[in-house]
Amino acid sequence: MVSGALSATHKCAPQVLGRVLILGLGKSGQTAARYCANMLNDRVSELYIAAGAESESAVAFAQELERLGATVVFGDGALEEFASSAPFDICIASPGISQLSDLYQRALMLSDELMSEVEFAWRESSPQSVWVAVSGTNGKTTATSLIAHLLQEAGYRAHAVGNIGDTCIDAVFAGDTDIYVAEVSSYQLASTIDFAPRVAVLLGITPDHLIWHGSYEVYQAAKFKLFENLSTAADSVAVLDATNDIVRARVRALRAQSPDERGFSYVPVGAKDGYSSDMRNLCGSENAAFVSQDGSLVVAINGVEHILIPADDLLILGEHNIANALMAASAALALGLDAAQVSRGLASFAPLEHRIEPCGTFDGISCYNDSKATNVDATLKALSSFPGKRVVVLLGGRDKMTDLDELVDAVKDTCVCAICYGEAAQRFCDAFARVADSDLLVLQAAHLKDAFELAANHAQAGDVLLLSPACASFDEFSCFEERGDAFKALVAAKSKQ
Repeated sequence: MVSGALSATHKCAPQVLGRVLILGLGKSGQTAARYCANMLNDRVSELYIAAGAESESAVAFAQELERLGATVVFGDGALEEFASSAPFDICIASPGISQLSDLYQRALMLSDELMSEVEFAWRESSPQSVWVAVSGTNGKTTATSLIAHLLQEAGYRAHAVGNIGDTCIDAVFAGDTDIYVAEVSSYQLASTIDFAPRVAVLLGITPDHLIWHGSYEVYQAAKFKLFENLSTAADSVAVLDATNDIVRARVRALRAQSPDERGFSYVPVGAKDGYSSDMRNLCGSENAAFVSQDGSLVVAINGVEHILIPADDLLILGEHNIANALMAASAALALGLDAAQVSRGLASFAPLEHRIEPCGTFDGISCYNDSKATNVDATLKALSSFPGKRVVVLLGGRDKMTDLDELVDAVKDTCVCAICYGEAAQRFCDAFARVADSDLLVLQAAHLKDAFELAANHAQAGDVLLLSPACASFDEFSCFEERGDAFKALVAAKSKQ
């Protein structure tokens, strides 16, 4: 909890921040450090930065901070050097630093409060600002971007921040945003304290980042921190994907509470049987978002049923993107947009890069870049996006060692050919080999380029060639964006032959 006299110009921050410790000089660490360094000898009395590993860019940035009066130490012994200066009033931890790490635990002991950059930015934002927070295992970026798009198209000063666009604290410092639509990860949520968005959007939860969190249960708990302080924000709303088993259990818990006990409204999107289910009819929920029998997107909230555009009019493909549209529409309506404004925004929202992104054709074959699919759940969603089409899928990269049974079944049902490549290739091929009496053609390649050439040779006119790897990219590329760009370059070169 915030201690000291509160600042009248910030949402939930003290007038004096005092002695500040920052862990890490990654993207969020740098922005927090720059923000605090500019307040040295004012709201910040002393600034200490445990910078981690040295790099040329980090050293140059550290020198800039030191000129402003900060103390920066690289290497594992930084906190030991800082121990004599403890306790710190606040510590801002980079999301890459696990709560299970010795560094995090030591910083926790040395600090009155330890928080994520998201928590810090929310506290530092203006009292009038509105926050929408979006989390979940997959789909966060699309949902976040879509909410920001709906608000911008309606004339609001809204920006997508957090894991996409500017960091939260950079956006706060810029001062040109009234509504922050923040994509927040489990890493960031794990170190929130008072964070209370006006609208909290939770997509599905499936196993991910288990090494960082230590267990699936701890990962789930981090995601549910999204709702922890909602009751402290006026007119707050939770939007939840009720098709997901884990999230639906939370919907049931919310339904069991009285409105006064909850302290906020909630909108369940879909139900166990899918997005065509209306939770008002199924369990008496006050609000609901679903697809009507005639195919229209519908959001019922605060006693009003808003009929929006047909799902078929969306430019983004797949049932999961119907879910994203319903979640985004629910958030926008909760913030006061009308059905016409929401419908216009939904109809004009184009697919994001690396997310089932149409990226060209050759020889009558349609190519889609879904490089962002770094886990099995994301690939399952992509495979369901092309009903009635023959699909050739590229799978592989750095293996996350998750169970492949559901993926194998989905590929068998939706694809004519699967090409497995990279470090994961052999395990994926072995998983497919266990499937009896399947007409699926399974091939193996060393690298993405080789996999693409095999796919081009086996695909036919009218087919879909889909990169949806279900793996990380780090065996061959620095990030999923680089992998997606490489795939698009291969498609572009092939289309010119």
